[in-house]
Amino acid sequence: MATAFVHYSAAAVSDRGRKRSTNEDAFGYSSEQGVYLVCDGMGGAAAGEVASSLAVDEVMRVLTNRVPGVPLSSLLEQAVSDANQVIYSRAQSNAKLSGMGTTLVALVAEERRIQVLNIGDSRCYRLRGGNLEQITLDHSLVDEQVRLGRMSMAEAARSPMRNVITRALGTQSRVTPDIFDLEADPGDLFLLCSDGLTRELTDGSIEQILSRERTLEGLCGELVTAANQAGGGDNITCLLVRVGE
Repeated sequence: MATAFVHYSAAAVSDRGRKRSTNEDAFGYSSEQGVYLVCDGMGGAAAGEVASSLAVDEVMRVLTNRVPGVPLSSLLEQAVSDANQVIYSRAQSNAKLSGMGTTLVALVAEERRIQVLNIGDSRCYRLRGGNLEQITLDHSLVDEQVRLGRMSMAEAARSPMRNVITRALGTQSRVTPDIFDLEADPGDLFLLCSDGLTRELTDGSIEQILSRERTLEGLCGELVTAANQAGGGDNITCLLVRVGE
């Protein structure tokens, strides 16, 4: 049986939210190369913006210049390693940038095969058949406690430690991402987002918005608007990737 070819379309919106003076999120994508990513920077002064921007530049550089024959898994490892080293080295050489880092969530597509990787608490979701599923697992203190059965979801949502992430790009000399291997179906809708969205909206609210008949740009805008209406306590970035035939 012949394999049906699929194509991907994307749109993104990034907003500083209602309470932050700057936007430390960054995103990048190339539908032609099948690469999509969102980063949420952290650090004093402008360091978070520097870290997220460096991460996007490095990961896009590696993954949009693929060498034929090199396994995708090797390229993903190289992209993470190169981005981590660039951020870490810059922080080591500039006291004003000391300790900066960033989350990373990325989706890379090769025909119907999709690989999702993440570091930190920026997330990837998939909407399929009207049902929203979280693909990634947060590298955060409270989420790890929830997975160990030591804290309930309600306790995690209220915890003063909920902003503490346990893994970030650029804060240490080495970092290991989680990688998820998926197969895309036509009609799938993937959402990459920073925690400025998921802190304000429940998965049910996100599912409801993504199920509407809108353009990708329109859906991104509605997600950001809803997050701002719910409080807008952080920068908000949404990147949507739709799988079509």
